[in-house]
Amino acid sequence: MQSLRSWSSDVVHLDLTSPPSSSSSNTTPMSTTATSGGSSCLSIDEEASTETRIQRLISEHPVIIFSRSSCCMCHVMKKLLVTIGVHPTVIELDDREMASLPPPPPPSSSPTHGGIPSMNHPSPAVFIGGTCIGGLESLVALHLSGHLVSKLVEVGALWV
Repeated sequence: MQSLRSWSSDVVHLDLTSPPSSSSSNTTPMSTTATSGGSSCLSIDEEASTETRIQRLISEHPVIIFSRSSCCMCHVMKKLLVTIGVHPTVIELDDREMASLPPPPPPSSSPTHGGIPSMNHPSPAVFIGGTCIGGLESLVALHLSGHLVSKLVEVGALWV
């Protein structure tokens, strides 16, 4: 059975890398469904690969944040989005699962930021409309440039 733990009313931890049960006698994929805070439903195909599961979650939610457990930057991202009027889906992943996330778009200038090499898989990573925005710095930059609200409206996550 898929491992699923609810940490709070709006954060769900999914173990996306657990192997499928070999004792299952039927050939149809099993799924696990969870309700997070009573507002969204997650359904995971237990026989799919981690990458497939993550892609499905990204495609089914207009705004989704993938984070590590106890990530303070995830809290800041959620707070920013909730202040605007969007309630993102938050999924906590372990390091192996974070490596399965699609990479963010390349930075517009150089591959380093302040002398620190850019990360392929920022944590937390936010996806809006199926597109990886990047980490907290990218989300705040999008907000400060005035493009975040229009992007959220475009994907149907916010009505103005």
